[in-house]
Amino acid sequence: MSFAKQYKFKFGVAVFSTITLAVVAAADPYILIYAINDFAETKNSNELLKNVILLSFVLLVQVLLQFSFIYYANWVGQHIIKDIRTKVFHKITSFKMAYFDTSSVGKLVTRVVSDIETIANFFSQGVFMIVSDVLKMIVVSIVMLIINWKLSLIIFAVLPILIYATKLFQIAIKSTFQDVRNQIANLNSFVQERVTGMKIVQLFNREKIEYQNFYNINEKHKKAYIKTVWYYSIFFPVAEILSSIAIGLTVWYGGLQAVVDNSVTVGAVIGFVKMAQMLFRPLRQIADKFNQLQMGIVSGERVFAVMDTESTIKKDGKVAATDIEGNISFKNVHFSYLPNEKILKGINLEVEKGEKVAIVGATGAGKSTIINLINRFYEIDSGEIAIDNININSYNINSLRKKVAVVLQDVFLFSDSILNNITLNDPSIPLIAVEKAAKQIGIHEFITSLPNGYKYNVKERGGMLSSGQRQLIAFLRAYVSKPSILILDEATSSVDSHSEQMIQYATDQITKNRTSIIIAHRLATVKKADKIIVMDKGKIVEIGSHDDLLQKEKGFYKKLYEVQFQEVAN
Repeated sequence: MSFAKQYKFKFGVAVFSTITLAVVAAADPYILIYAINDFAETKNSNELLKNVILLSFVLLVQVLLQFSFIYYANWVGQHIIKDIRTKVFHKITSFKMAYFDTSSVGKLVTRVVSDIETIANFFSQGVFMIVSDVLKMIVVSIVMLIINWKLSLIIFAVLPILIYATKLFQIAIKSTFQDVRNQIANLNSFVQERVTGMKIVQLFNREKIEYQNFYNINEKHKKAYIKTVWYYSIFFPVAEILSSIAIGLTVWYGGLQAVVDNSVTVGAVIGFVKMAQMLFRPLRQIADKFNQLQMGIVSGERVFAVMDTESTIKKDGKVAATDIEGNISFKNVHFSYLPNEKILKGINLEVEKGEKVAIVGATGAGKSTIINLINRFYEIDSGEIAIDNININSYNINSLRKKVAVVLQDVFLFSDSILNNITLNDPSIPLIAVEKAAKQIGIHEFITSLPNGYKYNVKERGGMLSSGQRQLIAFLRAYVSKPSILILDEATSSVDSHSEQMIQYATDQITKNRTSIIIAHRLATVKKADKIIVMDKGKIVEIGSHDDLLQKEKGFYKKLYEVQFQEVAN
């Protein structure tokens, strides 16, 4: 409800329409009773016509109020979910990488899209409708008691049973809808992962197996939903029978009194039949609206659980990273992704301004972890990381990341043009600047050879380009951002020889006069480094130039060189 505060006027109109509609709706049977009784007594057709016109006017007012109520309730609901969705997405973009390491993408998509859409129904079809129906029931009950309290008691006698049945229905439907929402999240997650990994599914002939897995998940979703249908199929017939019994008793008793002693008028009997329907129908609708209400509450709990998650990097740094020279220092840095499972064990490292440093080591040695920490994707357990002798925690994180560019082995491209994938829609980087940078690192001709050149749409995840071409786009993306520190994480692996030559040239160009950290297995890249850092099991075991490290008998680097690089060297 706090999200509705900035829409006070529209919210107020919806509330006013709700309250007024309840009052006007109760006037309908009251006028009907008066019209029937008056005509039965006086046979005055002119007076009857006046009452019919008055009823028509009341109906018109109800239509206008109904329009106002539906429109503004939905208007408020849609604006609120827009605000919630924006806030949730902003929250997600601020999470630590550790959050995404353990969270399903499909479930996050469900939270941002379908769960929040369900919250909109909480306003438009849930809470407003329930308030409207409750008010209508209260006003109708008061009118009934004023007209004839005996007939009212007959109808009210059935209400406790119906209210109790409604309560049982509400309790049952909440748990079933929670199960439905969980199954929808599982379904979304499964489909998202399999569609993304369709190449693996088909390469390993997993179609039948994945079909069966999908069938099983879909079956669970169906069963969860059928359970809700089961409760509906029980509740609504019971509610219909109870309301019919109440109307039948009213007609029986009222008709009997009208014949015996004329203590009840014919108009009252007809009016009470109409008011009984007005009393019971909203009660049945309230039970139905509990569906929307419960789904909204369940979805709200899940969405706000994301919003309440504390998994963000501290952003209290005040120092603007505007004139970074590129000196990097690690002082006794310890880090672990999971508690008690150390990845880095007391790393001490100095990288000078403009220096080109290569990091090598076996898989799992902690190479990629080092570059993740420089970008502050993760918080270290202990120690200190400094850039230009200033603790990276003291920097404004956004300004820091603008000065650190990373080219990853697995390049991610958005379904957009090459230009937008390079600039990431940064208006401060014009096309002419991108073309100039592309020429400098030798990939302008490659881009212009594509249909529409820089406007060529690479489709989802860059599927229209080869892995080598995607790497070249990633190099240009890093280069145009004019970083002070450049990090290449195995950016030259898994590409063809032609692309490798272009990437090698691009690497030489973008690392000139710039602090560069390169994680690579390619011999040419490692040999050109000013300093090579050798890691093993989370520790730095050797530091030196290529030639120096090869001189060490039984050294780690020499062993790696002989195992991994000897074939390339030959």
